[in-house]
Amino acid sequence: MHELIQLFTVFARIGAVTFGGGYAMLPILQAEVVEKYHWATEEELADYYAVGQCTPGVIAVNTATFIGMKRKGIPGGITATLGVVFPSLVIITVIAAFLSNFAQIQFVKDAFAGIRVCVCVLIFNAIKKLAKGALVDKLTILLFLTVMGINLFSDLSPAWLVVLSGIVGLSAKKAGGEL
Repeated sequence: MHELIQLFTVFARIGAVTFGGGYAMLPILQAEVVEKYHWATEEELADYYAVGQCTPGVIAVNTATFIGMKRKGIPGGITATLGVVFPSLVIITVIAAFLSNFAQIQFVKDAFAGIRVCVCVLIFNAIKKLAKGALVDKLTILLFLTVMGINLFSDLSPAWLVVLSGIVGLSAKKAGGEL
């Protein structure tokens, strides 16, 4: 029971202080889940994000569910998921009640513009951390550049990119290549 409460409170804290969606949560998830509580490794967290990108729903919610499931099975998955969405539910309810009255005030517009910039920086830092652990040899760098190019210049679903990258990884490992 103690660990379920801990899962809820950790993910509620993450959900309460993260603006910008699932990608912006990555640095906080790394700090809490990987470094502080050791509930997952950096590689596992990257895998959860990859699978969360491919499955329906919000990435942060999917990731919380995966980590909760790993720790305490179905009750853990439900608890972590409720924890990560609870602050947003409360905050959105309060904001919705008042935002229409304040949305046109220049101060509010400026504050949101600043928050968006900060979220971009948080996402960039998360990408740097992930890249250090993922781009470990020539094949992974080539795969990264290829997938990034396809993603930038086509409308192919990210889910297909993850599936195709997984196939390339399996094929390279079977062929004795690095990955």
